[in-house]
Amino acid sequence: MAVKKEEKSPNILALYMEYALEHEHFPSSVYKFCKVNKIEESVFYQHYASLDTVKHSVWAAFFDNVHALLEKNEEFSSMTRKDRLLSFYYTFFEVLLLNRSYVLMALNQGDQPMKNIGQLKDLRKSVKGFAEALIEEGNEDKSRFTTNPVELFSEATWAQLLLLMKFWLSDTSKGFEKTDALIEKSVNVVFEVFDNTRLDTILDLGKFLWKEATGKA
Repeated sequence: MAVKKEEKSPNILALYMEYALEHEHFPSSVYKFCKVNKIEESVFYQHYASLDTVKHSVWAAFFDNVHALLEKNEEFSSMTRKDRLLSFYYTFFEVLLLNRSYVLMALNQGDQPMKNIGQLKDLRKSVKGFAEALIEEGNEDKSRFTTNPVELFSEATWAQLLLLMKFWLSDTSKGFEKTDALIEKSVNVVFEVFDNTRLDTILDLGKFLWKEATGKA
């Protein structure tokens, strides 16, 4: 009796991104998505519960790629917390750059950028988890009266990433050098606030944002 050859599992995430780019919108139904890609619906549901689950998983996969790249760097674990956060941001935007067409399409649906923020919920969870580890490590050297609230600071890190993403979406500078500058300035602010707030660092960030918003030197 011949044994039926097991079919290779489809890369649904890649197919989903390709569909969205080619049609300039997300697929409207599992039926249509599977028909276009010649996938049995039962196969789709073996991997994902809905199209929204796929949409969220794309961003989770971006984070997983960033984490894997950082893990390959033997020096990463011995870096300062500040340098680890910088490395995370720089690597994150390198991954986004490789998928910029999809990111632009996904986040610019409708009239306002970042309108579809709900698709980032899995990414938010992962980023906050990464930030929490850094915050808890920093708190080890503080007294119980000076420790920073982990939930508050991890949420602030997530808000910071959203700010950076919004800036990156409209950044037209060569090599996205303005985004790189904003990453460095904003991380400096975070660690000044975390360790001992310095007004000049916060003002430096404020001047940078004002210059970019107004186009004034």
